[in-house]
Amino acid sequence: MTPEPDSRAAIDAVRAEVGKAVVGQDAVVTGLLVALLVRGHVLLEGVPGTAKTLLVKTLAAALRLDNRRVQFTPDLMPSDVTGQVVYTATSSTFSFRQGPVFTNVLLADEINRTPPKTQAALLEAMEERQVSVEGAARALPEPFIVVATQNPVEYEGTYPLPEAQLDRFLFKLVVGYPTAEEERAVVARHDAGMDPHDLAALGVVPVADAAVLDAARAEVRAVRVEPPVQGYVVDLTRATREAPSVALGVSPRGTTMLLAAAKAWAWLSAKPFVTPDDVKAVALPALRHRLQLRPEVELEGGTADGVLSGLLAAVPVPR
Repeated sequence: MTPEPDSRAAIDAVRAEVGKAVVGQDAVVTGLLVALLVRGHVLLEGVPGTAKTLLVKTLAAALRLDNRRVQFTPDLMPSDVTGQVVYTATSSTFSFRQGPVFTNVLLADEINRTPPKTQAALLEAMEERQVSVEGAARALPEPFIVVATQNPVEYEGTYPLPEAQLDRFLFKLVVGYPTAEEERAVVARHDAGMDPHDLAALGVVPVADAAVLDAARAEVRAVRVEPPVQGYVVDLTRATREAPSVALGVSPRGTTMLLAAAKAWAWLSAKPFVTPDDVKAVALPALRHRLQLRPEVELEGGTADGVLSGLLAAVPVPR
């Protein structure tokens, strides 16, 4: 196994490579790294033009991982994602033609612009890391992560993601506008001739690979979580099910994902154990998409983040 300082240094170097192409968005970059460390998937929500696609492409390049992008549209079919069995007339045989899901990093762009039937094509891939076509299960490459982008739900032509699919994402990260200083830096880069489609010209180079990621994952799994902190994680998620403003609370899958994310966050901070602060640091992105608020709460302007912030302040923290 790669020594702990080396694997962490390599992951930190990945962050630096992403910074060569993307200005700011530090929280989003950290969220993607956490997801990679715990074999999770990420939903990015934000308006177009906030460098979501560039960020994912740069991350894959820095980790020497294959990546594919699928533009989700209303006429996209499930087989366009998973692949299909085709007949070859010259040899009179059937063969499987792989879809774009057979990659390491799949960018599902504007996933909520396609109907639920095609959205559901990713469910098996995300949960079991395989796809079944014509009754045969085919394993996906490892590592494998889905990074899906979606427009805010109030945009025209969007289909809300089903709860079952939302629950398979480790994080929902909100990609906001850059600060004024960051946007000036973006403009200066473009004025100097920056081509966001040419990562090599930007100086982005691979600084880690799948082997380094495997070593880092093993170290993340070894991060200790003492029983009181385990109990704190459970108390937080159970509190969402009992909150009067919530119609549907966090599932047990969400509880385990929150714990895994907190371990990765602690590891990135060079800590051998998880503290309640580590849990709090990842609670909003890990839980916000798993809550379904009551209609009257939404009508009054309530948000999942607001409810979660209240619960984080109310649930007792172990000492």
